Amino acid sequence: MVEFSLPKNSQPKPGKHYPAQGAKRVRRVEVYRWNPDTDENPRIDSYEIDLDDCGPMVLDAILKIKNQIDSSLAFRRSCREGVCGSCAMNINGKNTLACTQSMADYAGTIKIFPLPHMAVVKDLVADMSHFFEQYASIQPWLSNQNPAPSDGERLQSPEQRAKLDGLYECVLCACCSTSCPSYWWNSERYLGPAVLLQAYRWLADSRDDADQQRLEQLNDAFKLYRCHTIMNCTDTCPKGLNPAKAIAEIKQQLLKHERD
Repeated sequence: MVEFSLPKNSQPKPGKHYPAQGAKRVRRVEVYRWNPDTDENPRIDSYEIDLDDCGPMVLDAILKIKNQIDSSLAFRRSCREGVCGSCAMNINGKNTLACTQSMADYAGTIKIFPLPHMAVVKDLVADMSHFFEQYASIQPWLSNQNPAPSDGERLQSPEQRAKLDGLYECVLCACCSTSCPSYWWNSERYLGPAVLLQAYRWLADSRDDADQQRLEQLNDAFKLYRCHTIMNCTDTCPKGLNPAKAIAEIKQQLLKHERD
């Protein structure tokens, strides 16, 4: 895991204010700022956004800040369609994707922070190294010891395929994991909602025959059983998925596996 220094003071101080000159419709956006190379402590910079010269989404406001007001702002983004998961951040206290959230969904000042309880690389960029190491640990690929059919693909019935609905849509944004108190305090060992949902995605796949090995790998007091069904993960998922249900399904499969 790549280590980054954290701010000495977790409570950011008021920073710079950037007014919108001559704008008729203004929206105030406050953004967490911290550069570990130059800043001793984090700060909150405030920007006035001219709504007549900006797109409707929160990501549009962030891009306007970056492109027209303060080019030093650091953040991740790519698809702008809620598919890549890159622009995950905390907006007005809730983890979500900036590209799928309209500014009209929020009243008053929009407050933007990086994903909570993760090391900050710079500004809104969280260190995702450990998260993706955990994802790799569940071997997120099809495992089947039988040769593939010589005349086609490994087929599924509509019923078998339907079992993957609500699982494959995960974009690995980490909104759910970073909203989970159990993951905040045990992230070195607890896999967290996002990775466990992905683990169940392969357990639910009829084409995969490594269920026993996958379950044995997950059967750990910390990897799986730190989940206390707080449900923050399901509440915050920007794709409307239910990681808590997937975790419960893994536990049920483990019980059945142990009985058999």
